[in-house]
Amino acid sequence: MALDAQLTFADHMARFCARRYSYPPMVGRVLGYLAVCEPPAPTIAELSDALLASRSAITNAITTLESVGQVKRSRAAGERMDRISIDITSARGLGMDNAEYEELGALAREGLEVLRDAPPERRAVLSEIAAFTEFLTNRIPALYAEWQKEREVLIAAGEIPASPPEGTRS
Repeated sequence: MALDAQLTFADHMARFCARRYSYPPMVGRVLGYLAVCEPPAPTIAELSDALLASRSAITNAITTLESVGQVKRSRAAGERMDRISIDITSARGLGMDNAEYEELGALAREGLEVLRDAPPERRAVLSEIAAFTEFLTNRIPALYAEWQKEREVLIAAGEIPASPPEGTRS
């Protein structure tokens, strides 16, 4: 794939991530480029060169993506630089991490306690958030397990590859 096509895709991903997740554009550009770059699992310096961005901007974007479970760092024996790749095996990166919803539910219940003497209309938003997060925390483990089974079927059928070894694109 030509570098121009890779950068165009990275820019499309940047716009998507900015619109959907309020990420700074560089975060989406890094994520998009990691999905299509050759060779896979570039270093920060290689990302900086390809995306025409400072190492600081790339490092900040990677830190953001690591904090939400989207990318991982790896290093082959003897290498001195981290290689960055997308982490498709992370429940958190797939939006299947119950901890986020458990925490939001706890906050909603805390808010409901603050409003314990308020009329139901005033408590409605927090009541629904608490109910929705409870629903999600009950359903996500089964949904994630179902995805893992489906993923194994897709791997066995050759429709998607098994997870690559460390140091290559995920």
